[in-house]
Amino acid sequence: MILYPAIDLKGGQCVRLLHGEMDKATVFSDSPGDQAAAFAGAGFQWLHVVDLDGAFEGRAVNEPAVKAILNKVSIPVQLGGGVRTLHAIHTWLEAGVSRVILGTVALSDPSLVVKAAAAFPEQVAVGLDLRDGKVAVKGWVETSDVTGVDLARRFEDAGVAALIVTDIGRDGAMTGPNVDVIGQVADAVSIPTIASGGMSAVADITALKARKGTPIAGAILGRALYEKAIDPAEALTVARRPPSSKTAA
Repeated sequence: MILYPAIDLKGGQCVRLLHGEMDKATVFSDSPGDQAAAFAGAGFQWLHVVDLDGAFEGRAVNEPAVKAILNKVSIPVQLGGGVRTLHAIHTWLEAGVSRVILGTVALSDPSLVVKAAAAFPEQVAVGLDLRDGKVAVKGWVETSDVTGVDLARRFEDAGVAALIVTDIGRDGAMTGPNVDVIGQVADAVSIPTIASGGMSAVADITALKARKGTPIAGAILGRALYEKAIDPAEALTVARRPPSSKTAA
């Protein structure tokens, strides 16, 4: 399982929201580049970056902060938030982002996701941000009638690199991931699924790995890392442990 430390950008700073609400932001760092370097130095092999302002405005807002991150680390970065055109995708990939995440546009224009996945193989992911199992868009302000499973199935054969499934009700709350909802999506498609929202302890990584069904490919770590509830070394050790490596009775 791959672990993705999260860097959520608001006003050029690293923040964490509670339940996706912009007025409930906690600032953890005013230097995104340094924070990215610290995560890379801790041994993480990917970074998960979100332009929160961009998600609301539908365009890149924290571009300087993202570029500062890209200049500081050599590990791959996946980026979401306001990426809604082929031009924007191309621009970010050219800038050094390894994978872009399409959220709002995956619901409003699924054909764009299909085109992008074909044009940029293994560099396009879909973000499924779920409120009570239904897809939320435009910075999580609007909730649709489409379920996460139904939207995921639309991209089954499109060549999408990953699905990032976030339970909005648990995001930033450190109450544990919604293993059932994330698992339902993972079992419904063959696309690798990354869990997001609520990660609170190393035990949550163990729980994701232990579920029956399709293995969860990754997990995004946010507030629990910043508040030191999760130790990076321990988390990475558990995440890399083969599922079969259980101690004998």
